[in-house]
Amino acid sequence: MCGINGLFAYAGGTVSRDELLATRDHMIARGPDGAGAWFSADGRVALGHRRLAIIDLSDAGAQPMSSADGRYTLVFNGEIYNHGELRVELEAAGERFQGHSDTEVLLRLYAREGAAMLPRLRGMFAFAVWDAREQRLFLARDPHGIKPLYWSDSGGVVRFASQVQALLAGGALPRQVSPGGLVGFLLWGSVPEPFTFYQGIRELPAGSSLTVDHAGRHSPHSFWRLGDALARSMRLARDIPIGEEAAVLRASLAESVRAHLVADVPVGAFLSAGLDSSTLVGLAHEAGLDIQTFTVTADELRGKPDDEAPHAAEIARHFGVPHQIISLTLEHAHEGVPAFLAAMDQPTIDGINTWFVTEATRRAGLKVALSGLGGDELLGGYPTFQRLPEIGRQVPRLAARPPLSSLYRQAHALLARFSSGKATRDGEKWAAAGDPRLAYRWQRGLFMPWELTRLVQPDVVHAGLAELAAAEAWEPVPAELNDFARVSLLESSRYMRNQLLRDTDWVGMAHSLELRTPLVDQRLSEQVAGLAALGRLGPGKSMLASTLVHGLPESILNRPKTGFTLPIWAWLHKVEELSAWKRNTWLRRTATRPYARWGYVMVARLPETQGLLIN
Repeated sequence: MCGINGLFAYAGGTVSRDELLATRDHMIARGPDGAGAWFSADGRVALGHRRLAIIDLSDAGAQPMSSADGRYTLVFNGEIYNHGELRVELEAAGERFQGHSDTEVLLRLYAREGAAMLPRLRGMFAFAVWDAREQRLFLARDPHGIKPLYWSDSGGVVRFASQVQALLAGGALPRQVSPGGLVGFLLWGSVPEPFTFYQGIRELPAGSSLTVDHAGRHSPHSFWRLGDALARSMRLARDIPIGEEAAVLRASLAESVRAHLVADVPVGAFLSAGLDSSTLVGLAHEAGLDIQTFTVTADELRGKPDDEAPHAAEIARHFGVPHQIISLTLEHAHEGVPAFLAAMDQPTIDGINTWFVTEATRRAGLKVALSGLGGDELLGGYPTFQRLPEIGRQVPRLAARPPLSSLYRQAHALLARFSSGKATRDGEKWAAAGDPRLAYRWQRGLFMPWELTRLVQPDVVHAGLAELAAAEAWEPVPAELNDFARVSLLESSRYMRNQLLRDTDWVGMAHSLELRTPLVDQRLSEQVAGLAALGRLGPGKSMLASTLVHGLPESILNRPKTGFTLPIWAWLHKVEELSAWKRNTWLRRTATRPYARWGYVMVARLPETQGLLIN
C-alpha cells in the first residue's frame, strides 16, 4: 500500500520538480517507509511514490521501478494477491526476478502483455506506467475500486495522484468546488464517481484504464464491469449441484481469506459482532494465523442493544485470539474529530468509526488489517434487498390509481423543478419499469433534490444536477439480472464503492495502515454472488457461519442484526468542529436526520464552500 503521483507535460516543456515532490510528500502517511521520484530525460514526465512496505521489505521492492531496457517505468499502489502464481508463469517464460515484490511482477507482466493483463490481476490496485518508446501514460484501477486514482488534465499537463488533496497540494490546481461534486455529495453523502469535490479533478472509474498519448489524446477503456460479473456468476451457479452450496461458499471464502493474508508483516482484523468479520476472523484462525482483533464502541452505548463490544469479545474468546476494545468518549471525540476532519480527502458522512479503530490498530504496531466490508453487498445483508424490489413493483401500480396518480403527478412536477430534464426522464423511465434505482435514491439519499435549494445557492444546485445527469456513473444492468442481483449491483457500485471503500482507503492510509477486504474480491464475486442471487445460500448471510469448522456461538447466531453506530447526534451538539449546521436556518428549524446535519457540516466547514451555501 502506497501513495503514487505523476505529471505528464504532453504539450511540451518540462514538469515542475517542486510540484511532484509537494504532491508526493503530502501523502507521507500513505508511505512512511520510503520515497522515490523518477524524471524522464527530457523533463516532460515525472513519477512519485511513497512506500508502506508490506511485501518484500527490501530495496528490491522500491519504486518508481523501471524495466531493464528502460522502456517502462511503474508506480503502483495496492496489492496483487495472485502475484505468486503470475511469477511462476513468468519465470517459466524466461523472466528472471531481482526480488519477490508484486510490483516487479506487475511491471514484467505489463511489459509482456500491456493492458491485456488487467483481467488477470487479482487484488486492489491503482498504478501508472510510462512507456518511453510510445510516449504515452497508462493509468489503471482495480475492478471494485478499492484503491483510488484521481487525475486532471489542465494546461497541457496530465496530473494524477492517490488523493485529491495531494493533487491540490501541488499548487497548480485551484480549490474550486465542482457543482456536480457538491450536489452529488449532498444527495448521497459521498461524492459519486467519476466526480470529485473539486472542479477539473476526476476519479478514474473502477475496473477501467486510461491511456494518454503524446498529443494528449485520452483513450478510456473498461476491462471489468460488476453487472457482467454478476450475470456470469448466475450462469455458473446454475451448474452447481443442489446441496453443494455450503461447500462452494466455504472453499471460496477460505481461499479469498488465505489470499488476503499474504504479507511479510503481521496482520490484524477489525471485529464487530456481525457474521462478516466474525467469519473472516474464524477462517484466518483456521488458516493458522495468530491474528489480533480490534473492536470500537462508545461509552454512550454501554449496556444498550447497539453495543457490539461484549459480543465481539465473546467471538474472540471463542477462537482464542487476542482482542482489544476501544471505548470512545466525548473526550475522544474532542481530540480525534479535528484530526479526522483534517485528514479527510473529500467530504463524507461515514468513516469516523473506522478512524478510531484504525488508529488503535496502528498504535498496536500493525501495518495490515482485515475488514469484513462487502458481505452485505455480496450476500444480501441490507434491508434494501427486500425493500427496493417491492417499492419498484408498487410505484407503477400506485402511480396509475386515482387519487394517488394525482399525487404522483404533483411529486413529479416538484422533482422536475429541481432536477435536469434528463434526470426527470430517467426517473419516469425507472418508475415505469419498476427499476430499483428510483427507490434507491429514496433509500440511500442524504437530502432530496427539492431540499437542496435550502442549503445551496439555486444556480449551483441546477448546475450540479445538470452535471450529474450528464456524467454520473450508473453501472449498466444486464437484462438477465434478477431483483437480488440488481440491488447487489446498486449497493456495490454506489454505497460500497463511493463511500465505504473510499473511506476505508483514506482513513487507513491516514494512519499508515493497509486495510484488506476479503469479501470484496472479483474471484469470490464470480464464485458466490450467483448462488446468493438465486437464493441458494439461505436468507441473508445465514450460511456464513457454516463455513467455519468450529462454527460461531449460538448467542451470536441468534442475535438480531445491528449496524454499528456512534453517538453522532450527541457529538454534533458538543464538539465545536461539528456545529456548523447551526448556521443554516432550515436545519435548525427542522427535525432533519442527524446524518444529514453531519453531511452539511462536512461541506460548511470548508473555506471554499463559503458563498455557495445558504445560511
